[in-house]
Amino acid sequence: MSTIRPSTDSDIPAITAIYQHHVLHGTGTFEIDPPSEADMAGRRADVLARGLPWLVAEQDGQVLGFAYANWFKPRPAYRFSAEDSIYVANSARGMGLGRKLLAELAVQAEAVGVRKLLAVIGDSANAGSIGVHRALGFTDVGIMRSVGWKFGAWRDIVLMEKTLGAGDTTSPE
Repeated sequence: MSTIRPSTDSDIPAITAIYQHHVLHGTGTFEIDPPSEADMAGRRADVLARGLPWLVAEQDGQVLGFAYANWFKPRPAYRFSAEDSIYVANSARGMGLGRKLLAELAVQAEAVGVRKLLAVIGDSANAGSIGVHRALGFTDVGIMRSVGWKFGAWRDIVLMEKTLGAGDTTSPE
């Protein structure tokens, strides 16, 4: 049985290893050089300092995935829109952890005032991430064609969105 919980400092080695695998072998991120543990710790600290969630999926004491929300853009007008990021260990793919992480991330993002959750999915061939987002109520916004160059090929970005809570039907302030 897996548990979704807030991340802790002690999760950084596992988070880093999971992400490094995706950087080196996947197109879900367009990052080319794997970040260090210090880099990932800094990224996590920045997200948490903004009052946004950074979660992990744990099973039998092992971190098998992580997800976080970060502001879509730094300008104040975007302060109710956040982008999600979800990564699952290669050994845990297909276990439903991505779906569990995203579902809980949406709940926690809404709790801190996010009204729109955005997915900026690397590679239009990333059927797993696109499918998880669709299954949890995200809708397609569009595709930005050939915006990234990785592994010797042009890569698209798929844009998806999900309204949280009252969305744009009421003032957030």
